[in-house]
Amino acid sequence: MKNPFANLFKKKSVNAKPEVGDSEKKKKSGFFDKFLKNRIGKSAVKGEEIVGVELTPTEIRLAQLSSNKSNQWVLDKFFVHPIQGMPENGTVLENPDKIGEELQVALQKSKVTTSNAAIAIPVTSAIIRVVTAPLMSDEELKKAIDTDSLWENLVQLTDNLNDYSIFHQVINRDKTGNTMDILFVASKLSDINGYTSIIKKGGLNAVIIDVKCFALKSAVDQMNQLSGSIEDSNLTAVLEFGLDENYVMILYENNPIITDIFIRSQDRSTLQKSDNQEEMDALVRRYITQVKQAVQDFETKYEKRIRNLRVVSNLENVETYLGSFRKNLSNTGFNLFDPIKEIKVPAQLEQTVKYENRSYFSTVIGLAFRKLDVFGYYKFVTAVKNINLLPNRENMIAQKKAKAFSNFAFKGVIGVVSLIYIVLFGLSFWQINTLNKKLVGYDDIVQTHELRTIEKGVVEKEIKFIIKSLKISKSIKSNKTASFRVLAQIASAVPKRVKFNSLEYNGSSQIIIQGSAYSDQDILKLISNLNNKKLIKQASLATMTLPDGQKAGAPTMKGFKIACILENI
Repeated sequence: MKNPFANLFKKKSVNAKPEVGDSEKKKKSGFFDKFLKNRIGKSAVKGEEIVGVELTPTEIRLAQLSSNKSNQWVLDKFFVHPIQGMPENGTVLENPDKIGEELQVALQKSKVTTSNAAIAIPVTSAIIRVVTAPLMSDEELKKAIDTDSLWENLVQLTDNLNDYSIFHQVINRDKTGNTMDILFVASKLSDINGYTSIIKKGGLNAVIIDVKCFALKSAVDQMNQLSGSIEDSNLTAVLEFGLDENYVMILYENNPIITDIFIRSQDRSTLQKSDNQEEMDALVRRYITQVKQAVQDFETKYEKRIRNLRVVSNLENVETYLGSFRKNLSNTGFNLFDPIKEIKVPAQLEQTVKYENRSYFSTVIGLAFRKLDVFGYYKFVTAVKNINLLPNRENMIAQKKAKAFSNFAFKGVIGVVSLIYIVLFGLSFWQINTLNKKLVGYDDIVQTHELRTIEKGVVEKEIKFIIKSLKISKSIKSNKTASFRVLAQIASAVPKRVKFNSLEYNGSSQIIIQGSAYSDQDILKLISNLNNKKLIKQASLATMTLPDGQKAGAPTMKGFKIACILENI
């Protein structure tokens, strides 16, 4: 069998200069990330929730992770669904209907809520290379890819490029050497469509299609960060050992160097049965020789010592083989990798993940760490964390981005409307409180108002009467002067031996004078004098009487009443 991974990865020099414009890109990324976090929300920027789905002929594995307020990874969902009735040596792509139906059952039992799925294709279904190209800007690289000239010159594929789904990313730019390293990952569209069809039948939407080795790398990277191991974060070696795939993956400076380990078909039977010690020992010798060669090649080229290999295996008796590995390669440790060790597991899932060998969950856990990178949040993180072989990923991301902005706009409108209502309610509450304060003693005020209203009515009546009286008084002309003159003329007309007892004025044109005189001549003299006055029109004797009860020897006095008619004055 031809080694499909031999010399596929060309490792960049340890002393290579950083990618041109990295600092500026990080600054822009930081500003963009900060802006989106503030405007749209941190969760929306980092991506939508995803369930990791690993499809195998024997079982379906599901996992979903989230981070809590303490920035700890929490295992939200974990479920392993065994598949019964598969044909012997049958593959996932050969039985799409069966796998799709079993996936539906697994999703119902696991109660997964998100519809976004991240899946991984086998390493044998992918072409993975790091190719060196002349130094180009992003615009020049895009033009070269659009014209299909770049991959035709750098990657010699036996089939048409249009038959592949291709992912690429620049992982290093060496300005001194005027070159750059490009990660090239490709898979047949027929295989990709087969997996997405199965996922769709199961009721999910495939948004990320990774390669199994990179999903495994994602799990290892996260465990390195969570464990805080500085040494492991720079150099980690992983061994995939099992029935399906076998390879050594060395993670150095966050870049993978993969070497395939060849096993014969008879060796697969030995791994399954393990009842012949001689065959097992021969398998171990052949296997460990290839592992030793891969490790030595790396150590010679990069002058770095690999002391431990993290082992991922789906074999039940893997510890038996690991004991033999340790004996044959005594200077290197072989330890089963536990992808759940640093993850917080809720109490309800503790029994679900209670396995002696949890290494074969590494792929699905690595997929669960992925998020749908809508806004390029991981753009400047290690290249392999961004791998997505989904053919229509750009359109899908554009739709998700539009949806995120629509949700943001909708929330903004709701927020503005809510703010307006809050302000209006606040103003109303303030007005109610203000008015309530003003209404303190309202009953007393009403009673006082009623009393003042009654008093006002009385006063208004009095005022009306006074006003009417004033109007009448304005119409009366004063005759004080004329009356004084009349009285003066009457007084001047009185002769001697005449005495007035009273004067009666009727208010208009007549005065009645009553008095007494000594003789008739005195009375006539008074009448004559009155008639001579200008203001008296006519004076005449009305009556004359003799007074009663006069004293003896006293002069006789005669009483009189004279009526005077006045001139118009």
